[in-house]
Amino acid sequence: VIEPGATGFDAISAQGAGASVRIEGRVVESEGAGQEVELSCASVEHSVKVLGGVDSATYPLAKKKHSIEYLRTIAHLRPRTNLIGAVTRVRSALAGATHRFFQDRGFLYIHTPIITTADCEGAGEMFRVMRTDDGEKAAEPVAAWAAPKASAEDLAALEASKDQVRILKEAGTIGPDFEAAIAEMKRLKDVCGEKDLSSKERKQMEQAAKAAKEAAERAMKEKEFFGQPAYLTVSGQLAVENFCCSLGDVYTFGPTFRAETSNTTRHLAEFWMIEPEMAFADIFDDMDCAEAYIRHCASTILETCGPDLLFFTDKVDKDLVERLKLIANEPFKRMSYTEAVEVLQKAISDGDVKFEFEVAWGKELQTEHEKYLTDRLYHRPTIVYNYPKDCKAFYMRLNDDGKTVAAMDILCPGIGELVGGSQREERLEMLDRRIAEMGMNTEDLWWYRDLRQYGSVPHAGFGVGFERLVMLCTGVQNIRDVIPFPRYAGHAQF
Repeated sequence: VIEPGATGFDAISAQGAGASVRIEGRVVESEGAGQEVELSCASVEHSVKVLGGVDSATYPLAKKKHSIEYLRTIAHLRPRTNLIGAVTRVRSALAGATHRFFQDRGFLYIHTPIITTADCEGAGEMFRVMRTDDGEKAAEPVAAWAAPKASAEDLAALEASKDQVRILKEAGTIGPDFEAAIAEMKRLKDVCGEKDLSSKERKQMEQAAKAAKEAAERAMKEKEFFGQPAYLTVSGQLAVENFCCSLGDVYTFGPTFRAETSNTTRHLAEFWMIEPEMAFADIFDDMDCAEAYIRHCASTILETCGPDLLFFTDKVDKDLVERLKLIANEPFKRMSYTEAVEVLQKAISDGDVKFEFEVAWGKELQTEHEKYLTDRLYHRPTIVYNYPKDCKAFYMRLNDDGKTVAAMDILCPGIGELVGGSQREERLEMLDRRIAEMGMNTEDLWWYRDLRQYGSVPHAGFGVGFERLVMLCTGVQNIRDVIPFPRYAGHAQF
């Protein structure tokens, strides 16, 4: 509380929200509601000094409520808001809780590379890494001739003309009509850049195109900084497995990237992943560790972020604290994928629910299916395991039934999938079969295969999307609001 008698009162009176000030006064018992003490700056011995002024007319954060959509446009200033400040403190607490959980259990922290040549998920949605230069581009394959640009109408007319010539030929028509049709077809071919080539000309053209392609590939290879195509990693898992198979339990925690164009509240192009790997572990050890980790995180936030949880409960999600208590104190529900499909199909047949997407064995569970299990049926995190092999990645261990893999997902209320993990395929012949089934190249994964060829170790691991974990612990519904500077299709500012 600054009174007119304080030194510097006039200077502070001209300032509004956002100014940076230094105040010297006396801490006294507060007469206002909601706080125990306040700083009194009332006499000439007390002072206030403006360190950084603000023009209230142009300051983007006026003293009023702003939409979260607007705050994303000023991501450099939004940490000054109560919401982002609270999210940031919870995010920091979760990062500390993550390291404590794994360090206390003897896991080694491994720094895995951000630049990689391997596609962990086999989905191909990766960002290519290339060196920038003076605007020079790698050579592209070129055609033997430059065809003029043709409109869609011209191309359609050419196809119709070809059909007309074919019909006249089949009918045995000769004379002016046939000659006119041939002339029109030739005219449209010229317009569209289509040429009638002799076999010799066609062979020459194919040779020229092949030579151009080979030249472009050589030029591209010469431009590759790493000597081969390189990408921003989608996961540190494959790399951290190397250390797991040598040193035992390990984990990595860092940024990952995916070139998805998904414009949803649950996807980012740049996000953080926590990825532990455990030696001599199976799918059940994997589920036990993942559940213990999530419960540890919920307990930590309940114990250390009380004021921020009160804010979130009041402003964001009134059920947040109770949900975190349930996660921290109650065991998770566990069921196989087959059981989950049967439960969902029964709910449909009983008329309890209608889904947009089909529920059938062999199909992936959609967000609406996951939410029904966690939010409406069991009201708690649910672990679904033993998925059909065609729904999962190549490195997941094939079960004895030959149809499913030892994979698991942890589904959480309000979030959906939070954790994805599996027992890894430690048998070389089975790994090679899965790589071939998914159309991948074993040569690209020679080093990963070596782990199975030389002293293979049964092991398991999982990945946790850190931003989704922050969403779980704050109640914030859009993933773009739980990371300092969100990156997604069409947006990379700040």
